Amino acid sequence: MLNIVAIAGHLGADPELKYTSSGVPVASFRIAVNEFWTNQDGEKQERTHWFTCVAWRKLAETIGEYLRKGSHVAVSGSLQQRTWQNEVGETRSTVEIVVRSLTMLDKKKHEEAPPIEDEDIPF
Repeated sequence: MLNIVAIAGHLGADPELKYTSSGVPVASFRIAVNEFWTNQDGEKQERTHWFTCVAWRKLAETIGEYLRKGSHVAVSGSLQQRTWQNEVGETRSTVEIVVRSLTMLDKKKHEEAPPIEDEDIPF
């Protein structure tokens, strides 16, 4: 089986850095990817796709330190579906990108940041 995804876009908000009960850092953030095309009438069209991303350990800490709303990034990783029960007992699910590598595409900001890849994701 093959489960690989790669996208480039801008963060829609500051990343959220949390720690599991055992102290493992986890960052979650959303990336907006814009799609442009010209329709049959020659009019330019645009659509924004939103992707939820999660990163673990050192990669999560680096994301929390260096990225902010609007940061331009490229990520690669795998898709994961999670299912849970909400507070009223309804089953909910989401598909997210588990980030394994990230490239900062902002010219100024990425010069300060170390290269980041995460190979010790907890599964």
